[in-house]
Amino acid sequence: MPTVMVEIPVDEATAEALAELHRLAAVGELVKQMVRPGSRHDLLAALLGSTRRRAAALGLTDQDTDDELAAWKAERAAESH
Repeated sequence: MPTVMVEIPVDEATAEALAELHRLAAVGELVKQMVRPGSRHDLLAALLGSTRRRAAALGLTDQDTDDELAAWKAERAAESH
């Protein structure tokens, strides 16, 4: 299917971030999942999948993500005591 450009209103900081082609492509995938008629895809699953693919493209592994999440949880637990 051919790709076409569309305009959507966003704030200036978002527009600047979307100037990076990899971010623009990721957002395009999310929008496609959101508006596809009759799609059975869960939006959260699409977002997580897109995030996972981007992280992998940057060289991050599932273990890196698990480690970071564990560290974040530990920080939150320490703050609550």
